[in-house]
Amino acid sequence: MIGKAIGPHKGVQEFKIRLVSEADKTMEFDGPADITRETSDAIVNAANSSLLGGGGVDGAIHHAGGPEILADCRRIVSQIGSLSAGAAVITTGGRLAARHVIHTVGPVYHDGKHGEAGKLASCHRESIRIADEQGLRSISFPAISTGAFGYPIADAAAVAVSSTAVALVSARHVDKVRFVLFDLETLRTYALAAKSFLHNDPTFPFRIEKAPS
Repeated sequence: MIGKAIGPHKGVQEFKIRLVSEADKTMEFDGPADITRETSDAIVNAANSSLLGGGGVDGAIHHAGGPEILADCRRIVSQIGSLSAGAAVITTGGRLAARHVIHTVGPVYHDGKHGEAGKLASCHRESIRIADEQGLRSISFPAISTGAFGYPIADAAAVAVSSTAVALVSARHVDKVRFVLFDLETLRTYALAAKSFLHNDPTFPFRIEKAPS
């Protein structure tokens, strides 16, 4: 299901994969793609602790979604203060196709020995927990912490895939998770992490297949 890329278009198609559970829950991996165009019930924002916008995915989501998102973020900050790494909160989606944005703060990577993996796993678990509490069915993630926060992509992918798969299995309402990845190299890395995850735990109730175009 994960093949060697030959040319840009063929390579993209080969790396569009998904994991499907026995209960018809799915984890999809797609890219190159723009998360602000997602039609999932919620998209996840790789936010900073201030929740007031920034660069990268954070800035793109605020720009595309408009001032309603920032207004919700300011209201939340006034109630709880800054958001710690690994935590998540939900706001309106504003002008986005997605009805909601779930903001989570990924860890800044130092050397992998300062709890980075646990905090990154928490980002995914907490985002799915909040979506599930809201009765949402679908959620889309970017590659959290792999940009300015410096998390090595292969390490981040392994944490993201495993923590998301476990959270998805136990979710009551969420039945579809998408990883919406900015470039083909990141897509390849997350796809390989998914294949490795199932190889290392063959009893886990998911199978891997090529996603439909």
